[in-house]
Amino acid sequence: MFELNKTYKILLAVWFFLWGINLNVSAQEFKKTATSGFSFLQIPVSARTAALGESSIALSDMNSQGMFSNPAIMGFTNHTHSFSASYSNWFADIKNYASSYSIYTDFGVLGVGVIMFDYGSMPRTSVSGGQKVYDVIGSFEANSISAALSYSRLLTDRFSFGVSLKYVQEKIDKYSADNILFDGGLLYYTGLGSFRIAASIQNFGTNTKFINDEFKMPAMFRLGAAAEVLGDMNSDYRITLIGEATHPNDGDERVNVGTELSWKNMITIRAGYKFFYDEETYSFGFGLDPKLSFPVNFDFAFADYGRLGNILRFTLLLGWY
Repeated sequence: MFELNKTYKILLAVWFFLWGINLNVSAQEFKKTATSGFSFLQIPVSARTAALGESSIALSDMNSQGMFSNPAIMGFTNHTHSFSASYSNWFADIKNYASSYSIYTDFGVLGVGVIMFDYGSMPRTSVSGGQKVYDVIGSFEANSISAALSYSRLLTDRFSFGVSLKYVQEKIDKYSADNILFDGGLLYYTGLGSFRIAASIQNFGTNTKFINDEFKMPAMFRLGAAAEVLGDMNSDYRITLIGEATHPNDGDERVNVGTELSWKNMITIRAGYKFFYDEETYSFGFGLDPKLSFPVNFDFAFADYGRLGNILRFTLLLGWY
């Protein structure tokens, strides 16, 4: 009874802390739409998350790649070492790369993660002869990078918390902007079957400047829940339902839902849907675990972005003891 009461107190304390940060962010809002920078931080990078309509903060079996949605997920890792690598070809031939690594220690789970958007090379032009004619005089490059250090720990066998400290930078030619941001989250198994709840705050930090223009960070508060409605993680057949509500500081509230159907955890079919988005709607994908001598998973996702087109994502997840 003491341990349960202690768990609830810790859960409420962290919950109110995250909610307090969210209220502080919201209180500073005036006109929200498209008012933040570093927007690449809001794009999902793992194929599993993308296939589930981005509803992933309450999934406890994502290992190191969990740091990208909720750092508390890493506390439930079942591997001593976990590594993930993801890739997608974004719009306009922009390349999106992401990688993560975590290690389980007696003091908790430590992780590092990197996200990179490579916008490629673009021609540099100058006005020629005072007319409306432009000469190509070279080229320049642009990219966005996020590097994170994460820590997560199980406080009981049902409750974990996690934090991430991130360095973010966007650069175009010789101009750049950077900042230090914070992620925090929790994940709790309620004891009602496999039902768990989660909360996270992402990209919390002070404003920064690009040249002389100041802009705020793309902070987002997320609440989620998940449960197995058929079987469990060790069953031959499993169905998991996931739901999530998001509150960004640069847009309206949104809802994401997703489901997984798995056979012996070897073949997993996924689908998701996003509500209250301008263009994004459905997504689907699958995961393969060939049950080799060491844990390895292959994930694929297809996401529909309406008039913008479609995005494919691929993720490789490795684990070893």
